[in-house]
Amino acid sequence: MFQHELPDIQNEKDERHVSIDKVGVSDVVYPIVVLDKANKIQHTVGNINMYVDLPEDFRGTHMSRFVEVLNVHRGKMTVRNMENILEDMRKRLNARVAHIEVEFDYFVLRKAPVSKIESYTPYKAKFIAKKDEEFDFILQVKVPIQTLCPCSKEISERGAHNQRALADISIRMKKLVWIEEIINFAEKAASSPLYTLLKREDEKYVTEHAYDNPKFVEDVVRDIAVQLEKDERITWYTIKVTSHESIHTHNAYACLSKKKGG
Repeated sequence: MFQHELPDIQNEKDERHVSIDKVGVSDVVYPIVVLDKANKIQHTVGNINMYVDLPEDFRGTHMSRFVEVLNVHRGKMTVRNMENILEDMRKRLNARVAHIEVEFDYFVLRKAPVSKIESYTPYKAKFIAKKDEEFDFILQVKVPIQTLCPCSKEISERGAHNQRALADISIRMKKLVWIEEIINFAEKAASSPLYTLLKREDEKYVTEHAYDNPKFVEDVVRDIAVQLEKDERITWYTIKVTSHESIHTHNAYACLSKKKGG
């Protein structure tokens, strides 16, 4: 039976003469595979945004083609494959610029400091990439840490206030930097790392370690920056540290962004 070709509404000519910077799909939940320093690969679930530019002549873009690109690449979201994914988006959608953002939970098997009992700690990681004439890639890792207030320790006769904080580190790199390395940069700069599972002897160690290592958010940002400056693979970075204050109704915050060599 003869079937008429369905109309392609998206390719209709638009007469308003307004180009759009980004059109596409957001919050696509999709299984992905990422590189894992200890185990080579790690299976996780990504929350993915994919966009291209839309010239003024076209009414819309073909949303299904974004997911088709994911299907072709089988969810392999690695630094090495990201440029290929973006180039595929550009070709399939006849676009000049392609963008992709992939946020996912990344798990690291950690040992408690004294008991050495193992448990998985989750971290939020994100790939932010863009391709036009050139390729740009940013790795973002959010690391939960603990901070203990130096001022509180100095003025109090008993104890000091401490709290959970978040170190948010984004980098551009010229050679591969592992997610685990970014986590290590943040935890070295903290009053103490955080753990999923601690026994009593571990809790004692973590509490006393934090007390012996008080840090303002400003201290944490600067200590992370010193480490990033020494790493020749990293060309640009942004560090944000937010301390969720335990005795205040507000948070404490510090931020530093720098292009190395500039």
